[in-house]
Amino acid sequence: MEKQRILIVDDDENIAELISLYLVKECFTTEIAANGTEAIAAVERFAPHLILLDIMLPDMDGYEVCAEIRKKYQTPIIMLSAKGKTLDKVLGFKIGADDYIVKPFDSNEMVARVRAVLKRASYTPPQENIVTETDHRGDFVEYDGLLINLTNYTVTLEGRIIDMPPKELELLYFLAKKPNQVFTRDHLLDQLWGYEYVGDSRTVDVHIKRLREKLVGKETHNWMITTVWGKGYKFEVH
Repeated sequence: MEKQRILIVDDDENIAELISLYLVKECFTTEIAANGTEAIAAVERFAPHLILLDIMLPDMDGYEVCAEIRKKYQTPIIMLSAKGKTLDKVLGFKIGADDYIVKPFDSNEMVARVRAVLKRASYTPPQENIVTETDHRGDFVEYDGLLINLTNYTVTLEGRIIDMPPKELELLYFLAKKPNQVFTRDHLLDQLWGYEYVGDSRTVDVHIKRLREKLVGKETHNWMITTVWGKGYKFEVH
């Protein structure tokens, strides 16, 4: 069985080597990039299953690197940073990070988070911005102008494919599969992120916000993602 590949992006050689050592011990294959430019090139060449991305880099910061990678790839990204403020974490999630680890961190926690992210977010190659015949096959839900296909991981809005990371798509599909049913943040975390998830429940809020931004179409639809104050969220269909 092929080992999963982890790209480590950190300009501190000692830290990068130490992380690599822990991951190799856990039977992962690793590669190290010392800056953002090397990281972006390595994503294409090394095709990692997951990226550990430090925020403080010499040529561009981790947020910029994450945003650049997200233009083409949906590879899971875990941000690494000495900054532990909520604002820093939220910014990471907003630009497409899947998790956030504050330095210094325990090696066991780091490995556990890597495994949890890999388990809940499978890597998929970039999708062409066209609708194919397979879009209506497999496990999907469809509403007015919206098609969510869990089989080939595509979301189509008004005939246009929306670029969406796996976890956003899974969240949208989960809500849309059970229209008008209210789900709490904790329930969504358990169902989609799994019991191993040790992050902040605000992760759900950030993903909902990104979904709403992406699902703005030219037409008026009979569905929307609604906040039920004090409870959670629902995919409301009129």
